[in-house]
Amino acid sequence: MQFHAVIDIQLHAGIADPQGSTIERALPTLGFDGISNVRAGKSIHLDIEAADAAAAEAQLAQVCDQFLTNPVIEGAEISILETAGAN
Repeated sequence: MQFHAVIDIQLHAGIADPQGSTIERALPTLGFDGISNVRAGKSIHLDIEAADAAAAEAQLAQVCDQFLTNPVIEGAEISILETAGAN
């Protein structure tokens, strides 16, 4: 089966996030008040062929650990959204 997945990668809590800090400092100057604790990350969308959703998630967890993230400072959240091509 083919699945569509989204991988959200964020820095672990306690790791400095200079991009998030820059965004947070800029927001009030642009008229956006009351926003705090901004953390920036990246989102990766992909399709994967696997026997089932659990197998797809397990394979993507390995991809994250070995390639997409630095496990020392980053964590990944994997979401299997839908079967590709399904309506």
